Amino acid sequence: MCPCPLRVTTENIEKSIDRRKGDIIMGQLKSQEMRQLAPELDPLRIGTGWKPEDLSKPQVFISSTFGDSHPGSGHLDVLVEEVRKGTVEEGGHGARYFCTDMCDGESQGTDGINFSLVSREMIANMIEIQANATPFDAGVYLASCDKGMPGNLMGLCRVNIPAIVVPGGTMNAGPDMLTLEQLGMYSAKYQRGEIDEEKLNWAKHNACPSCGACSFIGTASTMQIMAEALGLALPGSALMPATSPDLLAFAREAGRQAVKLATMENMRPSDIVTMDSFENAILIHAAVSGSTNCLLHIPAIAHELGIEITGDTFDRLHRNARYLLDVRPAGRWPAEVFYYAGGVPAIMEEIKRHLHLDVMTVTGKTLGENLEELQKNGFYERCDKWLQNFNKRYGSSVTREDIIRPYDKAIGTDGSIAILRGNLAPEGAVIKHTACPKEMFRAVLRARPFDSEEECLDAVLNHKVEKGDAVFIRYEGPKGSGMPEMFYTSEAISSDKELGRSIALITDGRFSGASTGPVIGHCSPEAADGGPIALVEEGDLIEIDVMERKLNIIGIQGERKTPEEIDAVLAERKKNWKPREIKYKRGALRLFSEHAASPMKGAYLDYNA
Repeated sequence: MCPCPLRVTTENIEKSIDRRKGDIIMGQLKSQEMRQLAPELDPLRIGTGWKPEDLSKPQVFISSTFGDSHPGSGHLDVLVEEVRKGTVEEGGHGARYFCTDMCDGESQGTDGINFSLVSREMIANMIEIQANATPFDAGVYLASCDKGMPGNLMGLCRVNIPAIVVPGGTMNAGPDMLTLEQLGMYSAKYQRGEIDEEKLNWAKHNACPSCGACSFIGTASTMQIMAEALGLALPGSALMPATSPDLLAFAREAGRQAVKLATMENMRPSDIVTMDSFENAILIHAAVSGSTNCLLHIPAIAHELGIEITGDTFDRLHRNARYLLDVRPAGRWPAEVFYYAGGVPAIMEEIKRHLHLDVMTVTGKTLGENLEELQKNGFYERCDKWLQNFNKRYGSSVTREDIIRPYDKAIGTDGSIAILRGNLAPEGAVIKHTACPKEMFRAVLRARPFDSEEECLDAVLNHKVEKGDAVFIRYEGPKGSGMPEMFYTSEAISSDKELGRSIALITDGRFSGASTGPVIGHCSPEAADGGPIALVEEGDLIEIDVMERKLNIIGIQGERKTPEEIDAVLAERKKNWKPREIKYKRGALRLFSEHAASPMKGAYLDYNA
């Protein structure tokens, strides 16, 4: 028997609203309406540590991925407390909620990596549950890494109350500027007998010297950049070193700004983030050579707002776009220097002529107004101070232009990714051409299909794969096994001087943001859905043409065929193809395998499919 004086139901709420319409002021904060409808709310919050005077203040939902799951989330509790201080300073009150994310790096090479992409959906679901169960007036969302950040972005769009994102920053580089993405190379070299165990352990013990996201432009770093590019984070806050006092100041300011947003009109995510915002973000993705996983996350975030973004959107905007950032894995420097060079605002300044400067942001100002203010308020001077400290630390002489190239001295002029299509990938497949050897931009290769990464990795490491092979890893898409990363195999290939320039890896799975080399992912439809990738046989001839955006089967058993002949062969193979037994019988992965949309749509949970 519940001792509470009133059991609140939907019916009770509706009756209460009808009964007291005159008592509810138009434009009243949602939290205060909730207090009127649920008399249990006040005492329960007082029991949680709220003071009576806090109850009538603007209430801010503070969601983070804090936990001991990995360095990107382990420090977020400190930032959460700074956010809370900021809410208090502005006359509000912040309530802490948590949904810890997992780490791809810690799960790499095990079946644990299969849970990675689905965890994004679960984080978004938990934010939806937590923020809607007890309505708040605004939200602050803190995350650093590759599923936590997109999960929070999806969740805040779904909740759709005024929101601001605090990116958790990047870790410092280790000695000799060692960064984590180099571990795959060290591991492959050790397994091939090229280095000893002592050298491998040195790399393991020094690659992650601090908290923060991995110090390269992988998916974690890319998604922090995307949060700011979409106008949802304070200008200049993305990807700064997690150990910097500047990050504490940004977190505190985010708390203050959230309280302001709570009382402002038309400042919900659906008001701020438009198609123009997404186009800005994708142009910035091109400029920084962002992770291919962004092609899963940006469409999924857009879907929450009823906006359609596809691989074709990326391909269109990347064509003729400037690639400017010389940061790993495609470039020379660790990611911490990104902030020292001026971060996202500096990138925006270089490509400003292509951006929609009139889009709104969480500052309450347009993007153009934000950029003008940063030129005046000492932001770039502070960044330069940190760059000089970096140079002293490593005995280097890196300049801002070494990190972010001027527009007219771009590293590349055709973006960083391409969407390939053809009879092998009717819905598309993605390649990060800035990380691919030029020798593989046009190639005809022999198919070597494998039905798991484990089989394929063994073949690569034991020299069972030859020059001129197109190595396939299939049944690793969202419905097949949760869409894990093919990181170790891609590193084994790219770190091999011969294979890295003479073979390609094609998969319906995905890659780490750290992956380099001739790798093509997200091949759609996936094998589990009976896509053409499931029908490839040993010895088929595979055509890759990055410039013409082609990915085709053009021959059977080493012999070229006409397109009509290929179609007939594939049709016959499809007749004999049998779907595999569902891999997961229950739990989150069963849900994901049943409802995941195509990778080229974002692999979000599509209950209407």
